[in-house]
Amino acid sequence: MNLRFLETFVWLAKLRNFRLTAEKLHTTQAAVSSRIATLEQELGVRLFDRGDREVTLTLEGSKALAYADRLVRTTHEMLESMKDRALYTGVVRVGVIESIIHSWFPELMARIHRVYPQLEIELAGDTTIRLIDQFSKGNLDLILQTDSVLGADVQNMPLCDFPMRWFGAPRLNLHGEVLTLADIAAFPILSFSRNSGPHRFLERLFDARVGRPVHINCMTSVSAMIRLVVDGFGLAMIPPAIIQRELADGDVRLLQIDAEMPNMSLVCSYRSGPETPLFQQIASVAQQTAQDFARGLPGDVVRMPAADVAGDPWTLAPPAHKEI
Repeated sequence: MNLRFLETFVWLAKLRNFRLTAEKLHTTQAAVSSRIATLEQELGVRLFDRGDREVTLTLEGSKALAYADRLVRTTHEMLESMKDRALYTGVVRVGVIESIIHSWFPELMARIHRVYPQLEIELAGDTTIRLIDQFSKGNLDLILQTDSVLGADVQNMPLCDFPMRWFGAPRLNLHGEVLTLADIAAFPILSFSRNSGPHRFLERLFDARVGRPVHINCMTSVSAMIRLVVDGFGLAMIPPAIIQRELADGDVRLLQIDAEMPNMSLVCSYRSGPETPLFQQIASVAQQTAQDFARGLPGDVVRMPAADVAGDPWTLAPPAHKEI
């Protein structure tokens, strides 16, 4: 049985569209249709019900998919284990958030290039919400961000944790005292993109502990947020790991707050499938790069990840005591 035909079957079952499958496999819709027809003839069953815009698996198709997926994955794993990494070619589409771009991502790119010199990385920088959306649509192969992605065909690998702290410009003269959340709320608040984990956390935090609405300025650009903090526009809860240069130059100051902030947990999510071994190897390189970066910084700046990447790190914990 032709491995290429089985791989076409697996991808059509996932994408449910002949055009998308053809684009994924760099072939034509006619070739995809021909491969599926040949498979159906060999197996003696109809694998798909054809609709106007998409196809769906038949009962026999669902049964065959489990075997085909296992055969394709096992064959690719065998071929990958025998392959010289220096000979890898093709394009891997990687999505990454700015917090990683501003910390250990340049080193990751250098390591990938050393290990896979012929591999082309197509990079997309965006927010976690948008990256997960593009990943779910099949437009990205691997994403480095903050939330685990749920799905039977998705793997999540923990990278490292970025503790979150409050920062402000030196000219605001706030770094010499312990501030309450009410003190913080008196200034413009800068945060990550709307509906992101940090933004949701701050909304709940201020609502629960300050007792009045607090306007939060959401920004999709981490660079712009850091720039506004340096210029004294407002205060921001951001990871110290991504502003090491600004801290060293004295452009921002760490603020002491009477409340504990969560960690930003970084995760690599990649899709299971024929290319799983390559994606898994790149994820492992990302994990090693992140953890090497963590070891090179103070313990309160970066931490090793927990083994389990499930759960929401942005859940607001109850206060340790009742505020008066």
